[in-house]
Amino acid sequence: MGNQEVLGQAARLASSGLLLQVLFRLITFVLNAFILRFLSKEIVGVVNVRVPLGVFWSLFLGWIWLQLLEVPDPNVVPHYATGVVLFGLSAVVELLGEPFWVLAQAHMFVKLKVIAESLSVILKSVLTAFLVLWLPHWGLYIFSLAQLFYTTVLVLCYVIYFTRLLGSPESTKLQTLPVSRITDLLPNITRNGAFINWKEAKLTWSFFKQSFLKQILTEGERYVMTFLNVLNFGDQGVYDIVNNLGSLVARLIFQPIEESFYIFFAKVLERGKDATLQKQEDVAVAAAVLESLLKLALLAGLTITVFGFAYSQLALDIYGGAMLSSGSGPVLLRSYCLYVLLLAINGVTECFTFAAMSKEEVDRYNFVMLALSSSFLVLSYLLTRWCGSVGFILANCFNMGIRITQSLCFIHRYYRRSPHRPLASLRLSPVLLGTFALSGGVTAVSEVFLCCEQGWPARLAHIAVGAFCLGATLGTAFLTETKLIHFLRTQLGVPRRTDKMT
Repeated sequence: MGNQEVLGQAARLASSGLLLQVLFRLITFVLNAFILRFLSKEIVGVVNVRVPLGVFWSLFLGWIWLQLLEVPDPNVVPHYATGVVLFGLSAVVELLGEPFWVLAQAHMFVKLKVIAESLSVILKSVLTAFLVLWLPHWGLYIFSLAQLFYTTVLVLCYVIYFTRLLGSPESTKLQTLPVSRITDLLPNITRNGAFINWKEAKLTWSFFKQSFLKQILTEGERYVMTFLNVLNFGDQGVYDIVNNLGSLVARLIFQPIEESFYIFFAKVLERGKDATLQKQEDVAVAAAVLESLLKLALLAGLTITVFGFAYSQLALDIYGGAMLSSGSGPVLLRSYCLYVLLLAINGVTECFTFAAMSKEEVDRYNFVMLALSSSFLVLSYLLTRWCGSVGFILANCFNMGIRITQSLCFIHRYYRRSPHRPLASLRLSPVLLGTFALSGGVTAVSEVFLCCEQGWPARLAHIAVGAFCLGATLGTAFLTETKLIHFLRTQLGVPRRTDKMT
């Protein structure tokens, strides 16, 4: 498979993932706005902050959740113990489908991913809305049963697809698949009689440690909330709602790009090999793609940061009413807008870094992640004690800044001896920077005079000002960033002939 074909499939996977994320987040956005009208913020806090940690740990330390941690008031959050058990069971079900998901992701089975995840999310949302509307007294039963139903449907979609695919005559044409029957995905004895391939086991262990540390870094604030009780359940619920709303665009745009182009970089580049020792065509293509992705991430992140500051309070007021817009919610969301900028850059830099690193470099990076994990947890606790829930976001910004620095250093070293300079894309033209600054100032003044206590006519005027400034900013970017526009047109806007299975 040539570089351009791999790039085309990666771009197609990213665009399909983007559409899928739009569907997911739109459904979740509407569902959460619906749920907030029927359930207390305490239940939302328990479901979205504490219980998901039970999914990760319940198979090993489930008794902690039920015996040692503070148990919510049964009158406010009923059926807590059963909910934890059901969330843990859903984790087991989801792990059973993980080999099928990895196989589909590695071979870019786009249609399978879109259908399986869309169907499971839609059915989960319908079930949740039905239970909230008709049986709100069920409490955590609602969310735990919906989660178990979601994972079951998702895994069944993958299992049924691969069972039919591998059992059909067409499977003989798919020479690239590493398996020929479903049982190949189960544990088995290798040809030399060994039960474990130690070379693959060591690489798997390296990535497991990396994933474990990333879990601490990405979910660390939830552990601090849960174990140290720095926020009550109501404040945890507000924080989680703002967190989900703030990360909405980040997950819509950046996550599909990161997942898809990690596969592209891993296929084009040879892991652990210096850039000067690889095919220069491959190195050049990877550098051009990395440059465009960094520019896209920077522009998207800056747009969210600049316009998010002036429209956070209005967004929260529309979404959740006074419960979200009158307290610490607007400050949280404004802080999160800055964090989104760092998230955007980190997603691109890390997807390249992890695809190009050798096993030894991954292990060294894990030590850095370990130090980051420890400092992040301590910093989260201290900043939260000092400035409330905003401290979690500030700690995340610090953590993300260090990770970006590590990745940028690796990319600089990787291309140091080559003529390519992908990191130059992090410099914007003065005209575009001036447009961002002017738009930020105009929308900030608009918020002071038009939002959010002046009624809907003033709010609509505030939105119109933002729309005008956004249009001016995007127009300036279109005129100044011609290289990025060309990349987007050629890779995302032109239909391609692809294999039927993708």
